[in-house]
Amino acid sequence: VPEEVEREGLDAFERIGEDVTEVLERRPASMVIARIIKPKYVRKNRTDKKGIVMVETPGLPIPRGLAGPGLLADTLVKRWQDHQPLNRMEDIFGREGVELSRSTICTWHGTLADLCERLVAAMRRDALESPYLCVDATGVLVQRKKKCRRAHFWVLVAPNRHVLFEYTRDHTSDAVDTVLADYEGYLVADAHAVYDHLYEDGDVIEVNCWAHCRRYFYKALESDPDRAKAALGYIGALFRIEKKLKNASPSKRKRVRAKHSKPVAEAFFSWCDAEWPTLLEDTPIYDGVRYARNQQTGLVRFLEDGRLPLDNNVSERNLRRQAVARKNWIFLGSDDGGRVNAIFTSLLASCRMLGIEPWSYLRDLLCLIPDWPAHRVLELAPVNWPETSQREDVQRILDLDPYRVLTLGG
Repeated sequence: VPEEVEREGLDAFERIGEDVTEVLERRPASMVIARIIKPKYVRKNRTDKKGIVMVETPGLPIPRGLAGPGLLADTLVKRWQDHQPLNRMEDIFGREGVELSRSTICTWHGTLADLCERLVAAMRRDALESPYLCVDATGVLVQRKKKCRRAHFWVLVAPNRHVLFEYTRDHTSDAVDTVLADYEGYLVADAHAVYDHLYEDGDVIEVNCWAHCRRYFYKALESDPDRAKAALGYIGALFRIEKKLKNASPSKRKRVRAKHSKPVAEAFFSWCDAEWPTLLEDTPIYDGVRYARNQQTGLVRFLEDGRLPLDNNVSERNLRRQAVARKNWIFLGSDDGGRVNAIFTSLLASCRMLGIEPWSYLRDLLCLIPDWPAHRVLELAPVNWPETSQREDVQRILDLDPYRVLTLGG
């Protein structure tokens, strides 16, 4: 209230309206203790205590554990969505007045990984039924006594359904066989030799990435700008056509590609063949043209099926999650740490692709999965979560969970 109004009183003024200002502020996060009180009863006509009647303690994701589903979900999101190492998480909880050691949180996550592993396995089986998969890999360091060794994370993307991470000790053909065991269909991947044996019997069909091809010619812009720009002009035309087909059906995409994209691709490879004899070896433009000519069959595969993408960017975008994360936690502590990492990054990356809020999903998942029927576990995957979470039986279970109720008030 203005000073004049306070001094002279409301009788001297007429209120004619108001201005409202909203300011965004923040309250400190809060930890709460859920205290479960269970009264004990015994029949009055009994003299011993053998007839004690008492309800069971509500279940927890980790039996007889300290943490409820909301806190466990919070630590999972912090660690694998926000890329906070355990030592930082320990400090953050310490500032909030709660002593949680990094070893305790690490043990929680290992136990939860065992609980959620069957869900991710079901997601993987479902993904392998997809008509095509996008695959990529990146290296990661693993702690060892004298010197860290190198291992790898793989990402498998079934677009609009699942994002799955796998951890292997090596980046070899045997590792590929483990990651893609029993898969048959189109495989969108880079031209690395570790995939070559998959294409020999025809069960797996190679699809190469035009974005990967394009990078070679970007590198050649400085040393050979004219030819690099010519190549980029052809490739850019393909991407402009795809941009217009973003929301088109596969059948329409195939028709438009046959009419517009196929002539562009043919012109590009004719240009490559014409330029090839004139190129100097070991130059950037030479590498680009050589790559395009060697991978021509895989590069034009997108013309066969309207479902196939022009590039492998979806897997590279998801794999960036691990590249960003390793800058924070530097290395894995063990192979089992890689397994745990892969399980929860699979769930979190799938949530991001499908637009699902990760903390509330993981909180509710941890409430449900301990008692969920094994043969129906895929119902709890992010791709099915919007439908599953609206079912009356699921809502009833969640509404009766006392720990979850504490997290709803905000």
